[in-house]
Amino acid sequence: MAYEDLKVIGEIKPDEHQANAVSHFERLYTDLSGYPELTQKRSSLSIKSWRFANFFRWSGDDRKPPRGLYLYGGIGRGKSMLMDLFHDLAPLKAKKRVHFHEFMLDVHVRMKEWRGFSGKERIAHGGKPAEDDPIPPVARQIALEATLLCFDEMQVTDIADAMILGRLFRELMELGVVIVATSNRVPDDLYKDGLNRQLFMPFIDMINKEFDVVALDGPTDYRLNRFKGVPTYYTPINDKTTQQLSDAFFRLTDRDVEDRDKVPSDTLMVQGRELFVPKAARGVAVFSFKRLCANPLGAADYLAIARRYHTVIMVAIPKMNKEKRNEAKRFVTFIDALYEHGVKLLCSAEVEASELYPSGDGAFEFERTVSRLMEMQSDEYIARGHGLE
Repeated sequence: MAYEDLKVIGEIKPDEHQANAVSHFERLYTDLSGYPELTQKRSSLSIKSWRFANFFRWSGDDRKPPRGLYLYGGIGRGKSMLMDLFHDLAPLKAKKRVHFHEFMLDVHVRMKEWRGFSGKERIAHGGKPAEDDPIPPVARQIALEATLLCFDEMQVTDIADAMILGRLFRELMELGVVIVATSNRVPDDLYKDGLNRQLFMPFIDMINKEFDVVALDGPTDYRLNRFKGVPTYYTPINDKTTQQLSDAFFRLTDRDVEDRDKVPSDTLMVQGRELFVPKAARGVAVFSFKRLCANPLGAADYLAIARRYHTVIMVAIPKMNKEKRNEAKRFVTFIDALYEHGVKLLCSAEVEASELYPSGDGAFEFERTVSRLMEMQSDEYIARGHGLE
């Protein structure tokens, strides 16, 4: 299988914790073989009463919908890698792999839209005119799009998310949606010390009872190993440093250099608009300074990047002066977002960090950014996990 192939070519080491997780993914793969999918071909009327448990009963099959999978463990142990392999190979067409925070942002947008719909619009979106509770119809919308949902980096820090997760997941599961999630936290530690956490406890109970909860805490931190011997700040900007950053990207993403022309792009949705990512793979994104800081982007854009990617490569940071004060301000906001979320930064720059913005509006405040750029090169920062501190 794909996992064994990675061991053969040396991309991963034999790891009993990963092997145990793979056995659970194999179980789920088998359970999904022949599993019925909800698609847009089904009418909006049929999904109102559709429950997958009923499907098996109606068809004379005593199977139950497959159990979900919750994979947790330390940074760099291969959780996302294993889930990506499973997502790519899963025997379903209607499947989606998404960062958990991005998914929840989309859920809140859908709920807001539902509350503003007229009665006719609610009918058109598979609901009832007087159905004021947005969670059931939003769950139906999601179920029509994906029978398999794979969430990366599940972490709950927002009370608004905490209050709806239990009901949302219950609705999705009753509709037959199969859920796979990775997290740095054991389920019992989700939303730890959060406001009104007692209201969140039924969701934790549901995860523990209805998902296979699997620990992945092997001895090897693959992500940290890939950073060993890789500088993070390259200067000046020339063909040599550009090539070094390119080589670092292929090392960090385990991609073959021969596939240089096949590196995929990505798109983030930020407040209803698209943010294009020129290159992205395995949680690593590549941008030019010009794309991120010379264009009118803001904190929301940079936060979306920081939440989605554990590593960012920024190419060609120029020395800035008072005429580039807007670019300097955006760069400060960008670095703050990365720093607060533990995102690793590799970059090429015209000059050393201390010389990037020596004078102009905000030059004094820029000194904090210089300090953060220096800290982000340290072994301690590189070893830090991805996510809001």
